[in-house]
Amino acid sequence: MKRFILILTTLAVLLTGCSHDTTEVGVVARVNGEPIMLDTLEYLHDLQSLGQEGMSIPSVEMLREEYSDILADLIVATLVRQELEKLDLAVTEQEMQDAENDVRSDYPEGEFETLIREQYIDLDHWRDQMLDQLAARKFMQQVLRPRIKIDYKEAEAYYKSHIADFVMPASMRLLVIRGPNRQVVESAVSKFRDERDREALRTAFTELEVRELVMNKKRLPAIWSAALKGLDEGQSSGVIKEKFGYEALVVLERTPEKVLSPTQVYPLVEEVLLERKVETAFNEWLEKAVSQAEIKISKHLLREAADEAADNATNG
Repeated sequence: MKRFILILTTLAVLLTGCSHDTTEVGVVARVNGEPIMLDTLEYLHDLQSLGQEGMSIPSVEMLREEYSDILADLIVATLVRQELEKLDLAVTEQEMQDAENDVRSDYPEGEFETLIREQYIDLDHWRDQMLDQLAARKFMQQVLRPRIKIDYKEAEAYYKSHIADFVMPASMRLLVIRGPNRQVVESAVSKFRDERDREALRTAFTELEVRELVMNKKRLPAIWSAALKGLDEGQSSGVIKEKFGYEALVVLERTPEKVLSPTQVYPLVEEVLLERKVETAFNEWLEKAVSQAEIKISKHLLREAADEAADNATNG
């Protein structure tokens, strides 16, 4: 789930100012009565730490901050799932099974289970994470997205204010011919200019490397830029001596710089505006959901988790 700034700022207040001590062993927080378990928090932290092997041992304070961030995400995920349940849109068992089957299909038979074991991944926790991801996607697509409309005037205004983003730079489509000596490259260029047949060129000159490139005109290597200066489509440069042999360039096509029309870029503009509006809508929903929710967090358990993790890091 994408982590928005509001998630961290809003829940930071909860984590520091609205916490409660609980006597329930293993429960680190409750969201509207639904528990978030300490072992889930520890599992996600361990998973997050896998890519940090070899780094310096984190301080207890840093560990507490990491646990707080993970807990904030878990609280938000719980609120999202609860909202879907209220709307009768909860992720179904069939949707879960289809998602898991889709992941498993990327691996040969038995390889998924091997990966799970080798990476020390708990399958139940992995499924919980998948549930949260599916719920977040469903919430965005079926709850927030239908509420959002993109007016053509908004798209037009965005296009005009970001016109520089929609300029296609001048480019060149080139045929690059490389060979072991000057004579064979010159012969190959002459043959191509006469016949315009790349396959015939490769067949006739097996020692050549022939490839087609499309290059931004401003990003051409200096030596190529100089060699291509003033050449029209169909013309070729002279043979250039390179470190590993010789090469020549044939200009296949020149495309001038152009500004894409509003019609051409509308899908891109709509995507940008949609992402912004979805983020705003989510932030507004989250602020309201947090203010109305009963969220209880145990500072005691969170502190114990960080202290235990610090001890394990030191001893490990």
